[in-house]
Amino acid sequence: MKKLALLSLVLLLFNCKGNSQKTSKKEVVYEVTKTDEQWKKELTQKQYYILRQAGTERQFSSPLNKNYKEGTYVCAACQTPLFKSEHKFDSGTGWPSFDREVKGNVAYSTDYKIGHARTEEHCATCGGHLGHVFNDGPRDTTGKRHCINGAALEFIPKKDE
Repeated sequence: MKKLALLSLVLLLFNCKGNSQKTSKKEVVYEVTKTDEQWKKELTQKQYYILRQAGTERQFSSPLNKNYKEGTYVCAACQTPLFKSEHKFDSGTGWPSFDREVKGNVAYSTDYKIGHARTEEHCATCGGHLGHVFNDGPRDTTGKRHCINGAALEFIPKKDE
């Protein structure tokens, strides 16, 4: 009986995988990569806080929230086109919201910062934090709400031709 208990204990110890045995995620290398010092020189304090430290701006604080002009929203850090004005809608949340992204230019990860899983959005070119995507957007289009920090974006107006 003691041998069986000892054997069970040994098997349990060697077969259980705890968090300490999990391999870490492979770090993503972005096309645009800079040091923290370089980012701090190029971005405003607010942009650095949001894009590089995954911060969040105050609701209703971004002038882009109520911007209804035609054009493209690009990453404030690297100018990658992220969202088009025709996909922007007023979600009432106080942050610029879009029902879809420019395909291939936004990357996703899972964030547990508030105690449950959320889908975090990043610029696929420089890795800058943009915001989060939720499944409570317009039902007549994609059903998605890309809730984006305005300070992570710059707006490029459409040129009249």
